[in-house]
Amino acid sequence: MPKSKRDRPVTLSKTKKKGRGHKESIVNSIRQAVENYSSIYVFSFENMRNLKFKEFREKLKSTSRFFLGSNKVMQIAIGRSVADEIRPGLRKVSKLLHGDTGLFFTNLPKEEVQRLFDEYEEYDFARTGSTAVEKVELKEGPLDQFTHEMEPFLRKQGMPVRLNKGVVELVSDFVVCEEGTPLSPESARILRLLGIKMATFRLHLVCRWSPDEFDLYKEGLDDSDVESS
Repeated sequence: MPKSKRDRPVTLSKTKKKGRGHKESIVNSIRQAVENYSSIYVFSFENMRNLKFKEFREKLKSTSRFFLGSNKVMQIAIGRSVADEIRPGLRKVSKLLHGDTGLFFTNLPKEEVQRLFDEYEEYDFARTGSTAVEKVELKEGPLDQFTHEMEPFLRKQGMPVRLNKGVVELVSDFVVCEEGTPLSPESARILRLLGIKMATFRLHLVCRWSPDEFDLYKEGLDDSDVESS
């Protein structure tokens, strides 16, 4: 009887950040998940928020399992070609693991998975370097939302402020950020103080594999993008 591809030894070298043992543990966990779940998805994410993702993962832990980390390690686990894929067709999944992506193993019906991912979004404060989605401008005059103790901090963020009878006041109009431009550290701090959330954490399905079929969800992709061995 031929030896299962799942049981073949795996060579994992380079990058010593978490060690070979840690990588081999991930590979083994992924390969076990291939056996335990009926469908495998590649998903991508934008504006990842670890706490929010953990909550989403916990909600689905009775039926599903997520893997995030090194795309290369995940590719090695499931196989990158006809010769080393551990189940027929998994090389197609492997080819779509690049950039901000992860693996999602589940026994849920595909319609339910699509609904969960399509509906999921969480708003949060944008971080330094994120692209502003709108222009935010503060007009000259009192800033009643800030106490007088905040005045020195606001000045350090580049805001033209002063105290006027104990009230923080802008001495001229001030643009916090422009739509389409990266946020500076100062802009990100000011937006947080103003309570303006510009980042949306979203998850997007890229593809689905099951023993019987392979589906592509991402626009602009077709079978030719994943068919080569």
